[in-house]
Amino acid sequence: MDQALLDLGEFIIGALPKEAPSFEVVNSELCVKAEREHIVKVLAFLRDDAHCKFKQLMDVCGADYPEREERFEVVYNLLSLTHNRRVRVKVQTSEDVPVPSVTAVFSSANWFEREAWDLFGVFFSGHPDLRRILTDYGFEGHPLRKDFPLSGYVEVRYDDEKKRVAYEPVKLPQEFRGFDFLSPWEGSEVELAVDEKAEGDA
Repeated sequence: MDQALLDLGEFIIGALPKEAPSFEVVNSELCVKAEREHIVKVLAFLRDDAHCKFKQLMDVCGADYPEREERFEVVYNLLSLTHNRRVRVKVQTSEDVPVPSVTAVFSSANWFEREAWDLFGVFFSGHPDLRRILTDYGFEGHPLRKDFPLSGYVEVRYDDEKKRVAYEPVKLPQEFRGFDFLSPWEGSEVELAVDEKAEGDA
């Protein structure tokens, strides 16, 4: 199976040397690295070429690597029912550089790209209706970025006196705790070889 994926990867980068310059097979999955500005051409080729026929866009998602110069990866997961294969296409971008929308190639990309915009802040140029899809009206920030705080910035509750939803700054009743996992009350399912606390009491 891996040899078939290697052959397909060689075919793709041979047909698109500038647009998709490299690929790798990891855990029996083909991953093609594409140039951001050519993503529409790459996906159209993968959809239409007789050797590929990746007719279904299963997902578009993001990944955040803050230490990189271009911190975001946009990942397109494609499926070919004809050849019973999958391919993953990746492009890199930053907060300020838009990725061309692929809604003209796959209409299913519409909501996927809106989700990536909402959660990561990746902008898709040429998208017909790029607005938030999962977070609330007026939400600030992008919650799947690595630098977004776990607690968020605001908390939402229903105010029974005002008969409406109330937004308030987050108030933590206690600081984040550090768990040592040696106490039976702190939720570890791992059996420890030696119970250090019990030895100390003895």
